Amino acid sequence: MTVQQAQSPSEPSAIRSRFPISAKTISYLLVFIGLGISVYLSYVKLTEVPMACPATGGFSCGTVQGSVYAELWGIPIAWLGLAVNILILGLLILEDRIPFLQENGLLLLFGLVLFAGLYSAYLIYVQGIILEAWCMWCLLHEAYIFALLIVTGWRLRNNLFA
Repeated sequence: MTVQQAQSPSEPSAIRSRFPISAKTISYLLVFIGLGISVYLSYVKLTEVPMACPATGGFSCGTVQGSVYAELWGIPIAWLGLAVNILILGLLILEDRIPFLQENGLLLLFGLVLFAGLYSAYLIYVQGIILEAWCMWCLLHEAYIFALLIVTGWRLRNNLFA
């Protein structure tokens, strides 16, 4: 087999044969994890039930969730996170189905996830420096956003240089 034949679009790439799960599938898995976390945080904010949180190592979920930084323009950050996760899922689902998104969807998705990542970095700063308290659920959501940013960046890179 020649190099040209090995790189043919109809042939599976060497990476795909070693790693059978696509980056888009990983994106879906990550989004469902993020949705689970943001649904839980939104439920806690809506019902004001106590949040499951470790009582050691500087964790104080109530301090973080009760702070002025837990809202933006009067809207709970948990609800905004849920809305962003729903928007990300919608873009993932529709990026192959709508002509505008077929051409621009991945770049739009990357921009949204990049913004979420930058805001997550700010929230980590707020927890660690300003509040000096950590929310395990918030940190898990922020870690998910950074993982999704890496995967989406990988997808964009592969799309641009394909």
